[in-house]
Amino acid sequence: MDSAEFRKRGKEMIEYVADYMDSIEKRRVTPSIEPGYLKHLIPKEAPELPDSWEDIMKDVEDKIMIGMTHWQHPRFHAYFPSGNSYPSILADILSDSIGCIGFSWAAGPACTELETIVLDWFGKMMNLPEQFLSSTENGKGGGVIQASASECVLVALLAARAQAIKKLKKKDPNADEGVLLSQLMAYCSKEAHSCLEKGAMIAFVKLRILEPDENFSLQGETLRFAIEEDLKNGLVPFFVSTTVGTTSCCSADNLNGIGPVCEEFDVWLHVDAAYAGSAMICPEIRHLFDGIEYAMSLNTNTNKWLLVNFDCSCMWVRDRFKLTQALVVDPLYLQHCYSEKCIDYRHWSIPLSRRFRALKLWFVIRTYGVEGLRQYIRKHCRLAKLFESYVKQDNRFEVMNKVQLGLVCFRLKGTNGLNQKLLSTINASGKLHMVPASLNDKYVIRFCVCRETAEDSDMEYAWNVIRETAEEVMELHLDEVGGVQVSGDLPPPGAGWGRRASKEVTEIYKDLGNRRFTLARETSILNDITTRGSVDLCDDETIHIRSRSGSLFPVCCFVDDFQQGRSRSGSLLPPFLHDLPENDNISE
Repeated sequence: MDSAEFRKRGKEMIEYVADYMDSIEKRRVTPSIEPGYLKHLIPKEAPELPDSWEDIMKDVEDKIMIGMTHWQHPRFHAYFPSGNSYPSILADILSDSIGCIGFSWAAGPACTELETIVLDWFGKMMNLPEQFLSSTENGKGGGVIQASASECVLVALLAARAQAIKKLKKKDPNADEGVLLSQLMAYCSKEAHSCLEKGAMIAFVKLRILEPDENFSLQGETLRFAIEEDLKNGLVPFFVSTTVGTTSCCSADNLNGIGPVCEEFDVWLHVDAAYAGSAMICPEIRHLFDGIEYAMSLNTNTNKWLLVNFDCSCMWVRDRFKLTQALVVDPLYLQHCYSEKCIDYRHWSIPLSRRFRALKLWFVIRTYGVEGLRQYIRKHCRLAKLFESYVKQDNRFEVMNKVQLGLVCFRLKGTNGLNQKLLSTINASGKLHMVPASLNDKYVIRFCVCRETAEDSDMEYAWNVIRETAEEVMELHLDEVGGVQVSGDLPPPGAGWGRRASKEVTEIYKDLGNRRFTLARETSILNDITTRGSVDLCDDETIHIRSRSGSLFPVCCFVDDFQQGRSRSGSLLPPFLHDLPENDNISE
C-alpha cells in the first residue's frame, strides 16, 4: 500500500468507524456465537498472495463484527467504561504513524517530555499533593503512563519489596535474600482487585486479605491488628494496597485511617483508583481521596473514565528514585549522554518498549477541556442516581451499594439462584449486558453507566428490560420450586407480577440448567498451598468451591481474614428451604 492508496483507504476507514459509532445501537450488544466460531470462517493457513482490501473489509463485517461484544453500545452496562472518543482515536492514528518506541529521552524526546507534562496536568486536575508532581521544585515525585492498573500495582509492589529487602539487609548484611523474601507480607481488602493476588505470585511474597467493614471499606484498625499479629509471628509487613472505587461495588477504603498505620509501621501504601480516580477532577467527589497524602503511589485509568482509549493507565509516585531502584537495568546500548539530566521511562516500568500514549491524553484534555470532562463524569453520576431511583421505587428489588459514582449494584429480593437466572436471561437475550458481583455472599447485578453519550432514555430502557424480564423469570422460578416463595417481601404468584413468561425467556431459562456460573472468588487448598479460586452457584443458593489449577511458588501464599463463624462456602438457604429437591443437572 502506497501513500495514495493509504489516503483512499484511510478516508474509507474513518467513514466506517464513524458509521459504526453512529449506528452501533442497531447491532446486538453481545454476539450470538459459541467458542470456536471463527476457526470455521477463516482459513487455517495464511494467504500466500495478497488479498484485496475490499475482501478484507468484507470479512471484518461478516466474520469479525459478528463475534464482538460492543463496549460502546448504549446497552452495554458491564464492568466499567472502556474509554473511547474521536480525539483519542485520531491521536492513536498519529502515534502509530510516528512509530516511536519511547523507552528513553533520546529515543523520543517529545514522547518523554509530553508524558511528564500531561501527568502533571492530570495530577493538578485531580488536586493531588505537590509531592506527586515532577514539576515541584526539588521534588522527587512524578507520573508515568503504564499499560494497565495491574501493571501499576505490580510495579508498586516490586518497588516496595526492593525497599523492604534493602532495609532488612542493612540490619543483617549476610542474610540470604531468599529467606528475607519469605518473611515479607503484603495486605489488601477482600474487595481489592485480583491483580493483587497475581502480583503477589509474581513477586514471591505473601498476601494477607483483610475483611472490610459493612460498607465494604477497609479500616485502619483492621490493618493494625493484622500487622501487629504478623510482627509477633516474625513476618515483615511491607506493602498495603487500598482501593478507591472497588470493582464489585465502587466502595472506598478509609485512607485517613489506613495512612497513619502505614506511616507508623513504615509500610508502603498504594492506592488503586483505576475507575474512580478520574472523578477526582470534580471537587465534590474528592472526599474519596481524603488521606491520599499518606500514599507512596497511586494509579487511575484514563482509559476507563476519561474518554482515552486503552491503554493509558496513569501512575504517580512520591519518590521516583525508590521506584527506579527496583527496575533499573542499564546496558550500554541503551545509555545516552543526557541520562543524568532527564527522565528515562524504561526505568519506571516492566517493558522496555513504550508507545507514545501521552499524545491521546493530551488530545483529549485539550479537546474537551477540564470542565468538559467534569460535565461528562457528573452526567454519568447523575444517570446512575436516576437508575438507582428506578430500583428503589420497585419493592421487589433492593440496592446493595452506596451509589456515589457511576455504578449501581442491585438484586431481586430472593435467592442467589433467582438473581443468577435473571441476569443470565437478560444477557442471553442480547437486550442488555451486565455482570454479577458477590457482596456479603449475595449474588448482585452490577449496572454501570458506560457510554459517553448515555442519556436518561437509556436508563429507562434498561430498567424496563430488567423489570419485564424479572416478572417472567419469577413466574418460571416459582413454578420450578413448587410455588414456594423465596422472600416474604415478594407478592404471591399472579399477584403483582402480572406477566407470563414469553417463549423466548422460557427457552433461555430452560437452557440455563445446563450451564455453570461463577459467583465469586474463594479460598481453597491445592497441594498444601493456599490459593485463590472461584466458586460455583450449584443450586438455588449453595456455593461450591472450584479451584484454579496451576503451580504456585511455596513462598507465596494467601491468607483470608474473614469474620469468625461466618461461612464462606456452603448453603445460604433459609432452613425451611433446605428440603427442596436438588437440581439433577448440577455437576460436581
